[in-house]
Amino acid sequence: MQRALSVSRMTGNKSTFPDWYQAIVREADMAEVSPVRGSMIIKPWGYGVWERIQQTMDRRIKEMGVDNAYFPLFIPLSFFAKEAEHVEGFAKEMAVVTHHRLKNIDGKLQPDPDAKLEEPLIVRPTSETIIGDAFSRWIKSYRDLPMKINQWANVVRWEMRTRLFLRTSEFLWQEGHTAHVSREDALASTLQALEMYREFSETVLAMPVIAGEKPENERFPGAEATYSIEAMMQDGKALQAGTSHYLGTSFSRAQNIRYQSDSGDLEFCHTSSWGVSTRLIGGVIMTHGDDDGLRLPPAIAPRQIVVVPMLRGKPEDAEVLAFAEGLVKALHEKFALGEPIRALLDTKDQKSSDKRWNWVRRGAPIIVELGPRDAASGQVTFMRRDNLRDGDKVQSQAMSRDDFVDAAPGLLAAIQQTLFEEAKASLDANIRGDLTTFDQVAEYFGKVSDEEEETSAFKGWVRASWSRPTGEALDAVEQRLKGFKLTLRNAPMNQPSSFGPCVFTGEPGVEEILIGRSY
Repeated sequence: MQRALSVSRMTGNKSTFPDWYQAIVREADMAEVSPVRGSMIIKPWGYGVWERIQQTMDRRIKEMGVDNAYFPLFIPLSFFAKEAEHVEGFAKEMAVVTHHRLKNIDGKLQPDPDAKLEEPLIVRPTSETIIGDAFSRWIKSYRDLPMKINQWANVVRWEMRTRLFLRTSEFLWQEGHTAHVSREDALASTLQALEMYREFSETVLAMPVIAGEKPENERFPGAEATYSIEAMMQDGKALQAGTSHYLGTSFSRAQNIRYQSDSGDLEFCHTSSWGVSTRLIGGVIMTHGDDDGLRLPPAIAPRQIVVVPMLRGKPEDAEVLAFAEGLVKALHEKFALGEPIRALLDTKDQKSSDKRWNWVRRGAPIIVELGPRDAASGQVTFMRRDNLRDGDKVQSQAMSRDDFVDAAPGLLAAIQQTLFEEAKASLDANIRGDLTTFDQVAEYFGKVSDEEEETSAFKGWVRASWSRPTGEALDAVEQRLKGFKLTLRNAPMNQPSSFGPCVFTGEPGVEEILIGRSY
């Protein structure tokens, strides 16, 4: 069966999911590897998806009473040294600037020995420290609180094993930072951001997630509590798609973020931070892609409807082109999913079949093909990317031009909903809740090597009771899981009223936790 993509998700009984993912990124023209090790070039179609994520999420962030700002890319090393646990968590990933100019020495450009910085600068891995420094100046009184700031920026974390969109040395993200009078207010802000991420992921990305609290060993360095949204990819692995952290007063103590209370006392602020990144794009690819390429939810598609006129270098081309231009203009006047429809007329000098499959690979939600007969009869022939095929056969539909224009908003909304429902059904069907001992969990997942993990059979997740061990007891659990390439994902916010024995210790359980392999 001929497919638009060069690699399928399965070859016989063997998973080729990693190769399939790279093929989509490449052939959908999303991104490419840059000359800088571990970094990527996000191409226009891929960046268009990020712009849609940015625009739609930014509205939600502002609705939470958060203002945008921008902070320096370079952070003094001394800022990190104030928060020992935080710096330890990022130390191995930090990029460090030590000189401020180059010099030609013996015919080679090298750092000028006379230009060494008095204090090394860290290229931003995250901004808690430098934003905390600003908060320490901006916050004087309880009347200044809460303070809520967000920035859209790039960050650098030196990764050894990289994969486009999922794990790169430089990536784009948003990071929210808030300061509050009390623990209750800061925790409420933390959970508000978590819920915003959950709603955004499900309604905009059509990517179902489970929101919950991370175990102690998975907390953000220096945080008192970390929460995440976890999405299941088509290979059964978990993707941490967003995090929100309650930081307590540890960062405010390190950065001296204090306020004068209404009684006149000086108190330390309670703070939170939360963020998502271009990793979301990788999640969308692995949630919705198929063996023909990407399938984009209409809410984040840079172009929701692409019109491909079949031009043959003949006199009737003018009629076809005029019909196509009128159709695109009419579509621009319609609203879908709360915004004007984003339609594109593709007049590139290519065979129409090549253009059609190019847009199939890119995941345009609706692809329209117009020929002389369509123009003459006032008909529109189109394909929906969410259900492109019936078995081996590519499906197309036909409507009158006016009916199609009127139906377009509903079609796009239906595609958005269909993609979510498909992914939600897969998520719900692939979480096992019947395993009560670690021996059962180990037998279910089986041991795999590093190489085998990439192509291991689909297993999904296990949801099991546990006693929430800490310290050395949690370290022991983590080591047992590592032997099977497993991790603790989160303890879902939605918990049952009673629990079985802990899957790891046999002690009474206090909550349920998700276990699985992950990215």
